[in-house]
Amino acid sequence: MAARGAYAKGVVKREEILEAALEIIGSRGYRSASVRGIADEVGISPAGLLHYFGTKEELFVEILRTRDALDTERSVGRGFAESFLEVVRHNADVPGLVELYTRLAAEAADPDHPARRYFLDRTEAMHGAVREALTEDQQQGRIRADLDIEWVMRAGHALADGLQNAWILDPTIDMAADVAQFFALLKP
Repeated sequence: MAARGAYAKGVVKREEILEAALEIIGSRGYRSASVRGIADEVGISPAGLLHYFGTKEELFVEILRTRDALDTERSVGRGFAESFLEVVRHNADVPGLVELYTRLAAEAADPDHPARRYFLDRTEAMHGAVREALTEDQQQGRIRADLDIEWVMRAGHALADGLQNAWILDPTIDMAADVAQFFALLKP
């Protein structure tokens, strides 16, 4: 029974760490997110923090997974375009998380990087869900019938990621407006 209690406490502490890390990175930025700073925020040592995640890179991957789960929760009950736009709008409020995502996405090109599996799995899952939503939208006449769904999916993904890269350099870019314009081009 003690193991269960210890396990439950470990799960709670891990969630507390991720919540603090999301806040720190989202509001203060990626560069301000040291293992020590996150550990201090939750009252443990840096070694104690790494006990839960292994490495800083693995911590960062888990932060992105947690962000994805929160974005998914916020999207429940909304249509695909509306959900996607909401995530893009929210990203403008958490610049550090956008920077973390873009940095890890670039680093994941290395086959040995801890973020590679996350990005491959995320892309596969996202493309599956998006393909399904876009196919339904096309069948319902909400998307032009002459468009290839695979192209729409890839172009939308590239647009969103590219806008994040551009926005990091120029925060005056309205990512949501550009994505909304893309969706408008898809309509019959």
